[in-house]
Amino acid sequence: MTLASVVDLLACPVCGGEVDIDDRSVICDRGHVFDIARQGYVSLLAGGAHGLRSDTPEMIAARDRVQGAGHFGPVTDALLDVTVGEAVLDVGAGTGHHLAQVVADAPDRRGVGLDLSKPGARAIARVSDRIGAVVADAWAGLPVRDGVVDTVLSVFSPRNVGEFARVLGPGGRVVVVAPTPRHLGEIVAPMGMIGVDPTKSDRLGATMSAAFTRRDRRLVEYAVDADRDLVADLVAMGPSAHHVAPAQIADRAAAMPASTSVTVSTTVSVYEASA
Repeated sequence: MTLASVVDLLACPVCGGEVDIDDRSVICDRGHVFDIARQGYVSLLAGGAHGLRSDTPEMIAARDRVQGAGHFGPVTDALLDVTVGEAVLDVGAGTGHHLAQVVADAPDRRGVGLDLSKPGARAIARVSDRIGAVVADAWAGLPVRDGVVDTVLSVFSPRNVGEFARVLGPGGRVVVVAPTPRHLGEIVAPMGMIGVDPTKSDRLGATMSAAFTRRDRRLVEYAVDADRDLVADLVAMGPSAHHVAPAQIADRAAAMPASTSVTVSTTVSVYEASA
């Protein structure tokens, strides 16, 4: 059971107490019980989290096809360069693709893949026996114990700065991957996608500076030759899929050239706790 490898890192979302595995449940010292799904993940959602929008099975499937084909390989490589320590928390882990590569890079490394999406959690639970999959709302508090994480990964995902600071141990770091305004720029308009806010980088820095100091920042930018199927998947895997119907994505992709050079443009930033 993959959760057994990381249960000592987890905390009860109700009372914050330590948890353990009892048969097919995660249970805390005060008796709060959370059933482990047959697919191997556990939902540690606190009360009041119902109705939140998360990635659909179709979005997860599209992301799995894109990542599985290696189109975001340079992003993963950058994560391998900057991840430290044995305990890694991936907040908004999606399919678990990046986290699986990071964990496999060190023999004693293990990871918690946290996502609001149950289809995402099902995918995360399959990628490695050293990764535990958890459904949780990052904005409601991370169900992780204080000071037990060496690296927090935030790849195109929410950044709860106060919680990141709480769960990181001494010498820990946060690694943030964020899109630049050039990301997927060639297909944003023809596919009706949501563009990247030009002020996003400034807002990221301002948000993180509340508790962290940036130690490194690198640009990871390259071109991908995308056929129509890949163009459709690049739209379907991201937030634009919440606003564009699948039939519209298919029709717009069919109207694209047979091959389009698409820019993948991200920044990979490393933050450490401020003194």
